Amino acid sequence: MNTLTNTNELSQLLTGVNVFQNLSVPQLVEKVLSRDEAVLTSTGAIRATTGAYTGRSPRDKFIVREASVEEKIDWGAVNQPISSEAFDQLYHKVISYLKEKNELFVFKGFAGADERYRLPIQVVNEFAWHNLFAHQLFIRPQGDDLNHHENPFTVISAPNFKADPAVDGTNSETFIIISFEKRTILIGGTEYAGEMKKSIFSIMNFLLPEQGIMPMHCSANVGQEGDVALFFGLSGTGKTTLSADASRKLIGDDEHGWSNRGVFNIEGGCYAKCINLSAEKEPQIHNAIRFGSVLENVVVNEDTRAADYDHVFYTENTRAAYPLEAIDNILTPSVAGHPSAIIFLTADAFGVLPPISKLTKEQAMYHFLSGYTSKLAGTERGVTSPQATFSTCFGSPFLPLKANVYAEMLGKKIAEHEVDVYLVNTGWTGGEYGTGSRMKLEYTRAMVQAALEGDLQHTEMVKDEIFGLQIPLHVPGVPDSVLIPSSTWENQEAYKQKASELAAKFHENFKKFSSVPNEIEELGGPVFR
Repeated sequence: MNTLTNTNELSQLLTGVNVFQNLSVPQLVEKVLSRDEAVLTSTGAIRATTGAYTGRSPRDKFIVREASVEEKIDWGAVNQPISSEAFDQLYHKVISYLKEKNELFVFKGFAGADERYRLPIQVVNEFAWHNLFAHQLFIRPQGDDLNHHENPFTVISAPNFKADPAVDGTNSETFIIISFEKRTILIGGTEYAGEMKKSIFSIMNFLLPEQGIMPMHCSANVGQEGDVALFFGLSGTGKTTLSADASRKLIGDDEHGWSNRGVFNIEGGCYAKCINLSAEKEPQIHNAIRFGSVLENVVVNEDTRAADYDHVFYTENTRAAYPLEAIDNILTPSVAGHPSAIIFLTADAFGVLPPISKLTKEQAMYHFLSGYTSKLAGTERGVTSPQATFSTCFGSPFLPLKANVYAEMLGKKIAEHEVDVYLVNTGWTGGEYGTGSRMKLEYTRAMVQAALEGDLQHTEMVKDEIFGLQIPLHVPGVPDSVLIPSSTWENQEAYKQKASELAAKFHENFKKFSSVPNEIEELGGPVFR
């Protein structure tokens, strides 16, 4: 089956009378409820459940091995290859399956808020609630935008279609397959809506670097003077909390591109975790969950239809999807200038990284490649002490290219635009998890504010003897006593042992970057051997 055959099959599918394209939010909500796909909550949001799969299925994600991408993809556990023949076979099966549906839903829009670089996309859904999710998460067309919607990258999502691994070449009944040559993402066997969002991010991580644009898994905001800040960090490090600042406008909370003109949001909405969500702690997210928003796997009271964000009956990975416009104080459109500051966030449960330190370009590339944070004791069965976790470029599951491609782009942009880069530890101080204490949020906020306002550019610094990081001796609003991690530990030998242990983990993890210049580790990594 060639590309033309695939295109014709899709065109025939989408010309049916049962295909609804770009329905409005009220129309989609009506469809969702009439089809019994979800329930209406007390705030007007709809709540859907996703069955057996309440998160991403990384073992079921594939990229078609095609001549045009063969030498570019970083093949391995993250980017598993599958043949064109297997893709075409599944494609034909999925299209045939969808032809039998009474209704289908199509969203046509874009990825990329900057019109100069945006990617036309279309999302074909078996479920109306998935189409509402796509409508809220991606960039919605305005005016005559769809007159310029040629050759879109298509997501085809058929959750109730299940693969046969023995016949279809998959690892399970679930599959997420990207074909770059056929500009198609095929999803089946999972109802988890996040697969659509992250698949689009994955293809942007492939396509944008070819245009000289750096794709980034980060949040971004902008100050009153137009100063842009980027926040990189894994789950639990405070990325969403710290980028939500009443004095700065939000550009986006998760995915961005950095072109030669500046930063732009890839998405048109937010996909926020809402476990333990409260109006007091995270008012922006809480208030955004209203009519048109999509809740995933959140427990809802049968009588009052009120959401119970503290309950984990379905999963801890409860989610809320809503458009950016549901948040106050956003930048419209989501396009800004070059960053003046980059913040790498880590929650170090070993208690040995400084609460804030200034990075050289090489250190920035090293810590970007490392993407370090830590799992805490008790979060998983068998985890009895903090465990180091590394996610390349703070987003390893979504990187089709080799890691050095993204790191080199970061290094060049830092140098070209003279960006200040800081590593901020939102984790433990005075000892590791269980002995020390979590860094106070008010101190972290003060340190981030000082970094963004330029207060640390000329302050006195001292070099950490193990990690080689430059630590400020004074930060407005923060006691000097908490800035040097070793001084917060009562037992200095215990501190050195724990710091050396973490440094060794950094070195061990970095061995996988065989294509990265040695100078990045030599100049950017821990100095302890």
